[in-house]
Amino acid sequence: QSLHNSVDEALLLKRKAEEVQFELNGRCIYLVGMMGSGKSTVGKILAEVLGYSYFDSDSLVEQAVGMPSVAQIFKVHSEAFFRDSESSVLRDLSSMHRLVVATGGGAVIRPVNWRYMKKGLSIMLDVPLDALAKRIAQVGTASRPLLDQPSADPYTAAFTKLSVLAEQRGDAYANADVRVSLEGMLVAPSFMVVDGSQHSGLSGAKL
Repeated sequence: QSLHNSVDEALLLKRKAEEVQFELNGRCIYLVGMMGSGKSTVGKILAEVLGYSYFDSDSLVEQAVGMPSVAQIFKVHSEAFFRDSESSVLRDLSSMHRLVVATGGGAVIRPVNWRYMKKGLSIMLDVPLDALAKRIAQVGTASRPLLDQPSADPYTAAFTKLSVLAEQRGDAYANADVRVSLEGMLVAPSFMVVDGSQHSGLSGAKL
């Protein structure tokens, strides 16, 4: 049943992406949202449907810095160093076209990043914190430096930290052109509704 649902959800996403393909006119898509919200999964599907190239901004930062993980960059350098590198990556990507970019969960906190992302279409993937915490507790936090703290109760620890981050970043996420509500992230994205878009021709579109 889970596999069947996942296939149905992927097909739905593909159909909705095809509906807005011509509206994009080659503009980049930037996916934003909390860590674990499915940006990579959704980004790859969108890129395939639209004929775009897919990039993960965290991976590009790792390549630029020459380190194997974001966690390692945080440890050896600092979060501020990582954020500077992240902004540089988004700046470079913003001069390109026909890209789907999965951004890091904290990319939204710097106004300069929004200046870059507003050159394209930004989509916020909104997943309930409970679902995020369950997923992160299941897969572990080693790759997520802001959550990687020893705990006898990984779910509660993840939920508590995610709640704080969501509160801190809520206004920043609201800058996105489109908000997509998702459920069932332990299996695959389930696209529920898009609240709206500031882009002409995209208002009310469902992705």
